[in-house]
Amino acid sequence: MSIIYDAKENIFHLQTAHTSYVLGVLRGKYLLHLYYGGRISEYHNIEENLPVHAGCTWSATDIEEFNYCTDTLPMEYPCYGSADLRTPAFHAEYESGSALTCPEYVGHRIIKGKKPLPGLPATYVESEQEAETLEITLRDPLTGLELVLSYSVFAEYDVIAKSVRAVNKGSELINIKSILSSTTYLFDKNFEFVHLEGGWGRERHIQKKPLINGSMSVDSKRVSSSHYHSPFLALARPWTTENQGEVYGLSLVYSGNFIAQADTNHQDIVRVNMGINPFGFNWRLEPGEEFQAPEVILTYSDTGFGTMSRNYHRLYRNRLCRGKYRDQERPVLINNWEATYFHFNEEKILEIAKKAKSVGVELMVLDDGWFGKRNTDNCSLGDWTSNREKLPGGVEGLADKVSALGMKFGLWFEPEMVSKDSELYRKHPDWCIHAEGRKRTESRNQLVLDLTRKEVRDYIVEAVSNVLGSAPISYVKWDMNRNITEIGSAGLPGERQQELPHRYILGIYEVLERITAAFPDVLFEGCSGGGGRFDPGMLYYFPQYWTSDDSDAIERLYIQHGTSMVMPACTMGAHVSAVPNHQLHRTTPLKTRGHVAMMGQFGYELDLNSLSEEEIETVKAQISQYKAIRRTVHYGEMYRLCSPFEGRSTAWEYVSPEGNQVVLMYCTIRAMVLTGLTRIRFEGLEPEAQYKDTESGKVYGGDYLMKVGLYMADDRDFESRLIVLERLSAPTP
Repeated sequence: MSIIYDAKENIFHLQTAHTSYVLGVLRGKYLLHLYYGGRISEYHNIEENLPVHAGCTWSATDIEEFNYCTDTLPMEYPCYGSADLRTPAFHAEYESGSALTCPEYVGHRIIKGKKPLPGLPATYVESEQEAETLEITLRDPLTGLELVLSYSVFAEYDVIAKSVRAVNKGSELINIKSILSSTTYLFDKNFEFVHLEGGWGRERHIQKKPLINGSMSVDSKRVSSSHYHSPFLALARPWTTENQGEVYGLSLVYSGNFIAQADTNHQDIVRVNMGINPFGFNWRLEPGEEFQAPEVILTYSDTGFGTMSRNYHRLYRNRLCRGKYRDQERPVLINNWEATYFHFNEEKILEIAKKAKSVGVELMVLDDGWFGKRNTDNCSLGDWTSNREKLPGGVEGLADKVSALGMKFGLWFEPEMVSKDSELYRKHPDWCIHAEGRKRTESRNQLVLDLTRKEVRDYIVEAVSNVLGSAPISYVKWDMNRNITEIGSAGLPGERQQELPHRYILGIYEVLERITAAFPDVLFEGCSGGGGRFDPGMLYYFPQYWTSDDSDAIERLYIQHGTSMVMPACTMGAHVSAVPNHQLHRTTPLKTRGHVAMMGQFGYELDLNSLSEEEIETVKAQISQYKAIRRTVHYGEMYRLCSPFEGRSTAWEYVSPEGNQVVLMYCTIRAMVLTGLTRIRFEGLEPEAQYKDTESGKVYGGDYLMKVGLYMADDRDFESRLIVLERLSAPTP
């Protein structure tokens, strides 16, 4: 059993393979957070183990019979309106004008498996034995509001999925102002606040700051999760490394406005909140209605960031990603964007495809510019019909010709957007998100379609489906190239305008569910100006994502390293592009560009016809090597051996699921005189096994590789090395 309930002491003990999460009900009413950390065998006596006491003139003792104050107790789901004056998880306003919510514990149930979350992406089970779920119901006796807290324990994955559902069982309207998905606690503040920050072209850089007394947070108010902050937070001891130290991870399965926050009080108790951002949020909950908040995935490690990340990788690979391509090796692709931009025709694309086929590429992707009158970025979004001047036979004609070469064919879309210069906008100018009487601000010469409206969602599904159904298309790159401004909808009444950000996200989820279900054989890759909106919510629909528009190999070391804090390699699109790089104008060796890109979903974004014969031979070798290692990189265990954020080099290691293949990529960022060697120790090997270097033929013991390691040359900037080891013998059982 993963969930143990002690009825006598009113304690809930949730256990994974290596962790425990403990809740208790104080005096039959107050649900408290008691412990989260390394697995313990038992927990007893709530009152003796409470960490805080009112003990202060300023604290109102609202639990009179116990002389305790909710302002200092670790309330598992704190609501605004009691003596708890810290940042609440839940805040609502009622028709009476009151904003007080005071729920009490009324019951619970424990069920096998895990239920889906209506309208939202979420982790799932394929058998009831994979998880166990605790649902705890809190009820406000005055208003009739119920809050159902859900805890799904994935014991073998070492994670707990938390979510909240609000049910209006009263007779009056409730305006929900805040409904966060998770609150948890640390009982001292000696932690660092670790998050992933960035911008376009430099997404998900790791940033660490010591906790302070007061509030620290990262968030998004852009309607999408954006390039700037990812919906992820880790709290780690200052001495935590990849393989030692305590770290708590929180990852939100949601693609919209979010907040991740740590509030430290005067007693150094840290309240950690995560969920939908309350900024600009309101949801009208009528009597009898429910509101489901997205889920937060919690994991704990006392063996560093590496274990935390591998927990997320395993869960998200296997029980968040879905469909045909979840477990399949995915094709090596070539994308024409940086090769041609808008300036192409059918003949040019076929030239690229033929050359790509000759070197072993498996998928030809046609990017932006194939539809409407699209020769620049200022027109035709929304008009998803073939540009017959560029493609005389339409998309279907080109797709047939690419298929005849023995390659798969893929296509770029940006269905959430509309250009002012488009037939769609001229016909339906009110279909974009806008505030009546206000300027319609454009970004990249485009506006955002209003996905809160059923007719808009239906149009997108129909338009995309018509194209996908007309040709042998096996891949879609789904882009979204701007944030949302002038938030307003012609389809929503005034009192529901603040529901738009969340309704938009529900709308895109509905559209993606309908399209991916209708075309299960199509591989969908997400994109949002590169790596914006690359979050767990999107992985439910897109098993891979374009990690960044910045394809420079050295910058990608930082981006892919930071992304791997949460996301597995099989989700990260990574391409070899031309030099000088189109974003940074940096020149790096073709070998290095290949090695870095091989550590994700591999492809090319250049015109292979412009390469020399020597470079073409290098490309052939890269593709052949990648095909030999891609299963290990995508579905094996990842070990970050050397961080670009902490030194002059980067090293990533992958061990296949069976342990019989090991892949190591090492790259020097900046060389220095007389410091020409770096020793890299492997991880995750079997100490008594023997491993053979497939290139040199040298044989090493697993213990030698992990304790002594191998020296890597550090004498030239941007040089890389790829080592592939084969296990010759497994240890004796």
